[in-house]
Amino acid sequence: MANEIVLITNSIRRLRFFAGEMTQQELADRTGVTRQTIVAIENGKYFPSLELAFRIAHTFSVQLSDVFIYNPENDPVLIKLMAKKNKK
Repeated sequence: MANEIVLITNSIRRLRFFAGEMTQQELADRTGVTRQTIVAIENGKYFPSLELAFRIAHTFSVQLSDVFIYNPENDPVLIKLMAKKNKK
């Protein structure tokens, strides 16, 4: 697990805190999934569908990019593409 590449992180825990300490169960109820799904997403063990990601963002009245953060510097596909581009 230490060698895992993290491409997408999330700020769900922080958003729940600033939403009056919203519980994982409350977020699950508002987005139509189980608490276990929210736990897995929050811990980076599961990535939601695009539809669910938008529902989560909508629940907090924020943009999708305020919830899920893409880390391109860790993306092996982009790294390979940049290497090819730099060789030309």
